[in-house]
Amino acid sequence: MSFILPFIVLIIVVVFIHEYGHYYFAKKYGVGVTDFSIGFGKELFGWNDKSGTRWKICWIPLGGYVKFFGDRNVFSQADQEELLKKYNKEDQEKLFVTKPLYQRSLIVAGGPIANFVLAIFIFLFIYMFAGKDFTPAIIDEVQKDSPAEIAGMKKNDIILEIDNNKVESILDVSKLILMSTSEIVDFKVSRYDQELLLKVKPKIVAGVDNLGNKINKRIIGIKLSPYNNEINHKKLGPARALIESFKEVYFVTTSSLKYMGSMITGSGDSSQLGGPIRIAKISGQVAEFGILPFISMMAYISISLGLINLFPIPLLDGGHLMFYAFEKVLGKPLSQKTQEGFFRIGMFLLLTLMFFATFNDLKDLGLF
Repeated sequence: MSFILPFIVLIIVVVFIHEYGHYYFAKKYGVGVTDFSIGFGKELFGWNDKSGTRWKICWIPLGGYVKFFGDRNVFSQADQEELLKKYNKEDQEKLFVTKPLYQRSLIVAGGPIANFVLAIFIFLFIYMFAGKDFTPAIIDEVQKDSPAEIAGMKKNDIILEIDNNKVESILDVSKLILMSTSEIVDFKVSRYDQELLLKVKPKIVAGVDNLGNKINKRIIGIKLSPYNNEINHKKLGPARALIESFKEVYFVTTSSLKYMGSMITGSGDSSQLGGPIRIAKISGQVAEFGILPFISMMAYISISLGLINLFPIPLLDGGHLMFYAFEKVLGKPLSQKTQEGFFRIGMFLLLTLMFFATFNDLKDLGLF
């Protein structure tokens, strides 16, 4: 239960925000919404609002959906004329398919947009009320014969950048090394007021993270310490906190894309790809450390959900946006048969990804 309850809270919040993004833009442009569901399957409980929308919680909390008025396939324009015959003039105004292309696109993109907004809001809250660390990353020790020593790193070097990412805190170093997908990691260091560019080839070793989970660590062989043991942790004003929040969301997004790209090319570590089981495990572990680490994890999961949903894969929001791009270029929607073919491909890709992620989760639990 220590894992399940935090996981359910995390999923409900992130999924609700995602679906509310769709709901918000749908209502903004006059599209009728019949159902707003958190979860799939049988309804556990729910209620109807004044506009007739059924808000409900279902017993499988691994996702959700917003169902629009009158739509069998809410994203298909191919059968628009047939659909319009079934409704009077007033009801036709509530149909998704009658809306202009830009409105349909915003309604579909609203879910991922909402996920990114949630992450920005969480980071903004943390930086304003808990603060952000700006302690310089100073090398206290370079291990003998380590990749760092071979590359020329020395004691008292100040790490300024890693792979062109600015190091603002001593806490950034391990994160940037871990998330790097390059075989050679570029370090910019300051030594006696001179800036040097050093190329380090990390060792890949099996280890565990701070939560005790198995990971493949990238080790370079340095120890860091704050200068004169002084920690520079400060609360930020609203403007600076907002800038730092955008920077963090941008960094996580670009790093995730690089990681996924490395897996496609075969150079990335696919064993670190996890699914719901691993998320449940880690969310329970993180929740034990307090509310701030937990909501931080929620922000990262929200970014991941928003990003994945923008992939041009049918069944995902990005797939529907891809169809709209075709519609814009061709001047008409793709045929129903063509869309169905894309949907079959999308289903295959998603099932393959889910199978692979679940296999990694079970392997992580020692079941394989």
